[in-house]
Amino acid sequence: MQASIVDLRYRMADIKHALTNSEVVTLTDRGQVIADIFPRNNTQKHHVEQQPFFGMLKNQEETSVDKIMKELRGGRYDDL
Repeated sequence: MQASIVDLRYRMADIKHALTNSEVVTLTDRGQVIADIFPRNNTQKHHVEQQPFFGMLKNQEETSVDKIMKELRGGRYDDL
């Protein structure tokens, strides 16, 4: 869908409907493309396993979270 700056004001319901239907909205000003508005894809489920830090300590021995946080924070946390 293509929409102008004026359309943002007067046709917001149409723009919202297009985004809800996973359409990209191209925003124009005086006929010149100034931006593309992409719909947020809320259908994807994010799993913990996809996070970059998941399993980073799997090869290390069992340690408590408190011990790991103290090592990461160092002395600066104890100085407070």
